[in-house]
Amino acid sequence: MAADPALGPPALRQRAAFALLGTVQVVLIATITVITVALPAIQAELGLTETDLVLAISAYSLSFGGLLLLGGRLADLLGHRRVFTAGVLVFGLASALAAAAPNLALLVAARFGQGVGAAAAAPAAMALLGSVFPAAERRGRALAVWGVLASIGAGTGNIVSGVVLHWVSWRWTFVAPAAVAAVVVLAAPRVLPSGPGLRREKLDLPGAVLATAGLAALIFGLTEVHSLWIAVGTVLLAAFGLTQLRGSSPLVPPSFLASPRRVAALTAIALTAACMATYFFVLALYFQQVRGYSTLATSAAFVPPALAVVSAGALAGRALARYAPAAVTSAGLGLSALGLAVLSGISADSAYVGPLLIGVVLFPVGAGFTFSGATVWAVSDAPAHQAGLAGGVMNTAMEIGPPIGLAVLIPLATAHAGTTPTPAAVSSGYAFAFLLAAATLTVAAALTLLLRTRATR
Repeated sequence: MAADPALGPPALRQRAAFALLGTVQVVLIATITVITVALPAIQAELGLTETDLVLAISAYSLSFGGLLLLGGRLADLLGHRRVFTAGVLVFGLASALAAAAPNLALLVAARFGQGVGAAAAAPAAMALLGSVFPAAERRGRALAVWGVLASIGAGTGNIVSGVVLHWVSWRWTFVAPAAVAAVVVLAAPRVLPSGPGLRREKLDLPGAVLATAGLAALIFGLTEVHSLWIAVGTVLLAAFGLTQLRGSSPLVPPSFLASPRRVAALTAIALTAACMATYFFVLALYFQQVRGYSTLATSAAFVPPALAVVSAGALAGRALARYAPAAVTSAGLGLSALGLAVLSGISADSAYVGPLLIGVVLFPVGAGFTFSGATVWAVSDAPAHQAGLAGGVMNTAMEIGPPIGLAVLIPLATAHAGTTPTPAAVSSGYAFAFLLAAATLTVAAALTLLLRTRATR
């Protein structure tokens, strides 16, 4: 690892590099959720409608999720550090623009720009782990911790937004990411290895266009529960699949997804991300609308699960040192399902300290184990020249999961609650959503365990 010698011995340089990369990953994911609690304040100051708010929310997810595959491929072709730094710079500039946005048009454009930068930075950051940790054992431990960073980011977004809104303007939710990006851009050349250099390979532009448009249309359709956009996204992704089978230099080589273990790991990531989005969405509404919590109290309620996720990363790393990634993934899915099953017992008068708190903490611990095990399972055998691609595919699975979970589970919860939105009925609908999510992860845990059993025969 070539880095500034002023940073000290190799172990210290590795820790500094991982801290830099990990901070970026947490901030990129936190940016998805940090705006949620701030929406009423944004609506009041800018005079927005409900439809306008949807645009402000979805702009980041559309560009982030839609461009991840292209971002990963560009990182492999142009250099991991180069693309990472450029992505963080774009993300930071767009964050600063969002903080100063005087109207909806500039806010939406800034949110879209944040996603463009994030789509380049996220897969490149993950790809850089191979250069930071050339030894397989240390790289595996780093990947295990990396797997829980998305959960930490999601939790951090919910916590920070409530605290910020209690003390200052919503605009500071964008100032903070801009400041982090500035520090990272300045520190990257001193802390991070350069990674592989330029590779003279053709970029699959038709595949990139189809993948980006297909993923963006699908994410938008799922977010809005709009069947036409879902159909458009599905057709475009099907066309993308055909180009990958026939192209000479595909964006995602079919051989990359030919491994059943990689598909199983990506599925586990997507399903857990879907359930986690539902978990945060439902609990935020439950705490504020049913239990009457303030934004600050709601943020405080999410502190225990955030701490639990941090602990899960360390525990998962130790587990992966002793057990196969498939076993850790299956155990995480089962633990997540148990936590959701406990949460399915919530009612309008559930006390926070009790079964509710147990479920609130148990699910993110299981999710942390799942993300850690599945991350190692999915990317540990990816060749160095496809490290960016591996990061792009894994992040795409994590991005596509939440809109699927919300599009499926929230309407079912609403239908179960009935037409009279009393606290008891709303709580019953939320409990039903948790029960369905628990059942889904239970089946996923069993199938993952079965796949591992067959693979070891």
